Order: sequence, then C-alpha cells, then structure tokens
Amino acid sequence: MGSRHRTPYGPGGPGPSLTVRPLEGCRGIRAAGEVGLATHMIWERVLEQAVREGEGVYYLELSEVTFVDVAGAGALAAAAGRLGAGRRLVVRRPPPALRRVLETFWPGLPTIEVTT
Repeated sequence: MGSRHRTPYGPGGPGPSLTVRPLEGCRGIRAAGEVGLATHMIWERVLEQAVREGEGVYYLELSEVTFVDVAGAGALAAAAGRLGAGRRLVVRRPPPALRRVLETFWPGLPTIEVTT
C-alpha cells in the first residue's frame, strides 16, 4: 500500500502530508509525516487495513512521523479495540506526544505495544 496524501494548508501553501509504504520483512507499514485533520483519512485506511489483515502482529513504524493529533491516537486505540483475541499492533518509535496520549487515555491497552 504505497500512497501519498498532500493537502494544501492555508492560501496556496504546502500542507501536512502522510506517506505510507509497506514494511519489508514483516506485516505492517512505515509512515512519514503528520497525522492530523488533513491526513486523517489516510490514517484511518491504514488502521482499517491493519484490523482486516488478520495477522497476529501488525507493525506501525512511526519513526518518521512528527505529529499525531488526539483524534489520530483515538483512531489507533479504536482500531486496537477491534482486533480479535491474541492480536496486537506494535507501534515502533512513535512521536513522544503519541506515547504520552496513549499512556494517559488508554493505559495498559493490551492490544497495543509501543516500542522504542
């Protein structure tokens, strides 16, 4: 799933973007950019794919993601809640704010594993 989403932000200026591509060697994606209002639809599609894949573990490599808003964190938690028994999302190297939001609002969610 390689896709690029770019939305104008302000009058004629470049806006936030989110680039998503498959991970090599395991089931999951590598994302780069921002998860916010302008890119929320692509983030939702990524999470829906993770839920549909049916794998035991699905990786979200976020080391190149600079920002995830609270709605994006909520969408991640909601997707994790839709996983079947024994499944989990492994969130690799998320932005510090995402880690804090998950710890604050969804502490101990067993279907999300955050790694550094």
